[in-house]
Amino acid sequence: MNDAAAGRAGTIAGIRRKAKKQKVLLLLLIPAIAYFLVFHYIPIYGILIAFKDFRMQEGQGFLESVLRAPWAGAYGLDHFKTFINGPYFLMLLRNTFLLGLYSMLFGFPIPILFALLLNEIRKKHYKSFVQTVSYLPYFLSVVAVIGMMKMVLSPSTGVVNLLLTKLGVEPIYFFADASWFRFLFVSSGIWTAMGMGAVIYLAALSKVDSEQYESAVIDGATRLRQMWHITLPAIKPVVVITLILNMSGVLSVGSEKIILMYNSLTYETADVFSTFVYRRGLVELDFSFGAAVDLFNAVVNILFLVTANYLARKAANESLW
Repeated sequence: MNDAAAGRAGTIAGIRRKAKKQKVLLLLLIPAIAYFLVFHYIPIYGILIAFKDFRMQEGQGFLESVLRAPWAGAYGLDHFKTFINGPYFLMLLRNTFLLGLYSMLFGFPIPILFALLLNEIRKKHYKSFVQTVSYLPYFLSVVAVIGMMKMVLSPSTGVVNLLLTKLGVEPIYFFADASWFRFLFVSSGIWTAMGMGAVIYLAALSKVDSEQYESAVIDGATRLRQMWHITLPAIKPVVVITLILNMSGVLSVGSEKIILMYNSLTYETADVFSTFVYRRGLVELDFSFGAAVDLFNAVVNILFLVTANYLARKAANESLW
């Protein structure tokens, strides 16, 4: 047996030994693996409908209907061409990009700043109370959050408009004004995600040796300089990875929240790829066209992810791969 073969045999034996020691933990992975196989990997064959003129046929299963459906054009790209050349493409691209961009620009730094402020609190009971309160909005359902917003911003009974009326300002119908939609969408997202988003940064800060701060105090460093030279470098890897993931989701604006918020008066700023897919694919039952739009969105998101990962590796020497 040569050295290479011996090395491989040793590696395999080492993996087996580790697997035996951690067999309970490996068994716990089975439900997660089964979930991704059943709901994410096995249905991938359904991506074919984006390239075909798919229609469900009576007496045929889904897979049989997909395989028998004719291709959409010579290369199966007719749905993509129709969408890109259609009247809604630029509006959907602009709205999706701006909502994702604003959510990242304003929503990404807030949890970091919040974590830094919490880290500076020395009273443990007060710190725990603030953390607990900040987590609560995350556990509210989207329906509850939007319902609360509509109550607070109601043009007749909402607290905000009652205050505006007291100040002599005309009531504003926030949910019927397209110019207010992006602000409401982004700000509500920041409110619900700020507390939970700070958790990963607080976890990274918990590993910082307290002796570093003590040494900095002896050297005469102020709290601000301690934060700049000790705290921020400690969370830099987490910040970069989180930024990459956020950039990859610039065009991944979900439809659930927007469907609850928008109406025909706010389509010009609220309609995005996911809501268009919902209406065209599920409401109008044009499955092939809806799948093509969703696939286009996914491909662009992958390009954003690869680009963000490359730039992070070059600029900060941190990356996902």
